[in-house]
Amino acid sequence: MPRFLTMIRLEENADFPDPGPEFGERMGALLEEITKAGVMLDTAGLLPTDQATRVTWEGGKLRYTDGPFTETKEVVAGYSMIQAKDKAEALEWTNRFLQLHPVGWTITAEVREIEEDTTPEFDKG
Repeated sequence: MPRFLTMIRLEENADFPDPGPEFGERMGALLEEITKAGVMLDTAGLLPTDQATRVTWEGGKLRYTDGPFTETKEVVAGYSMIQAKDKAEALEWTNRFLQLHPVGWTITAEVREIEEDTTPEFDKG
């Protein structure tokens, strides 16, 4: 079965309305359901960009830039890696995750299939 990486993007400094205590309960129930279904492989939120470092390879040299990254409004705030029968199923789980959030929140989820290495082990040299 194919694996999919979902990157959750949001505006890092946005003022999100308080989701209330029932939000955590709903999220916990969905995570329990997707895990019991054997779909969830890994998921986590990410620390803010003020604790991040970008490493760039350009012109044969490495360059390090410590966050926060002022030129960037939308950041990857979390991710999940799932194993689903197809992209439609991956999108279905993503839709359910997004719809748990309050109406006043703006969140984008980018769902991408992970390219599987089909090279036989003995050919990898």
